[in-house]
Amino acid sequence: MLKFLKISTALVLLGSPALAENFGLGRVALPEEIAAWDLDVRPDGTGLPAGSGDVLTGEEVFADKCAVCHGDFAEGVDNWPKLAGGADTLADEDPLKTVGSYWPYLSTTWDYVNRSMPFGDAQSLAPDEVYAIVAYILYSNDLVDEEFVLSDETFADFEMPNADGFILDNRLESEHALWVGEPCMENCKTDVSVTMRAMVLDVTPQEEASSTETEEVQVAATEDAPAKEAKVEEVAAIDPELIKAGEKVFKKCKACHQIGENAKNRSGPILTGIVGSAAGQVEGFKYSKPLMAMAEDGLVWDEASLQEFLAKPKAFMKGTKMSFAGLKKDADLAAITAYLGSFPKE
Repeated sequence: MLKFLKISTALVLLGSPALAENFGLGRVALPEEIAAWDLDVRPDGTGLPAGSGDVLTGEEVFADKCAVCHGDFAEGVDNWPKLAGGADTLADEDPLKTVGSYWPYLSTTWDYVNRSMPFGDAQSLAPDEVYAIVAYILYSNDLVDEEFVLSDETFADFEMPNADGFILDNRLESEHALWVGEPCMENCKTDVSVTMRAMVLDVTPQEEASSTETEEVQVAATEDAPAKEAKVEEVAAIDPELIKAGEKVFKKCKACHQIGENAKNRSGPILTGIVGSAAGQVEGFKYSKPLMAMAEDGLVWDEASLQEFLAKPKAFMKGTKMSFAGLKKDADLAAITAYLGSFPKE
């Protein structure tokens, strides 16, 4: 905010008559021009426009405006920033700094979304959309429930988990003498070497499979293809339009789940063959304790249980790791179930 005020002041001064006489350019900024730049919001809510937004509305706006970079659940796509997760990791060697785990003030989130997002179309969001997006980001961090509504009237009542995690920056006084003056130029390293592969950033090239291995996979796939195609055609014949609609709904799931041939576990398990299967059975995936407890009690993912879970995951399974808010429309629930059912066990 201070930086913004300094810039605004400089612009006004530059347009003042005294400086205009010296440089022959500029004019005094008009009140409406200053107001257009004066978008800053303080931690106590000063500067907020009137408005409100709830979590479920925020989920829809976020999916439309933000998910392409930040994922449907604010988990981040590729190297775009993660906005959710990282709770209790700030003391770790490699902390995950997100809105929920690190940012001290909710006003920072609101101001940044309002001022700079969505990427390439900044300041195109209405105030109610910004409130809804921020509410959904809070929900994605498990800080509010799905009934939560954020507004200019309730804004100041919400305190972020890391509100007390920042201290006054006094480096100018305490360290200034240490990093000014001539560099010592002694005991410098003579060479630089790579000490770690940046796998965590997903920038290290992966080894490609050999041509022989690829051919073997292709041959196996060709041999199995007739049987698999027959199964899919048999299932799809039930209601192809419903399955097609379900494929669109599944876009909300693709950030965490894969389905079909060559699917792999991601932050969520593969969903191939899930309809009619016992819960917690995907090999190689580490399930949450709440899910495994329900699995031990005999949970089976039939159409009814799947639709109940996908409508309100956190209500169906207390403590679930899945941050998805849920599908509100019965038509979407029926479609996604039909789509998942079109991928039987291999």
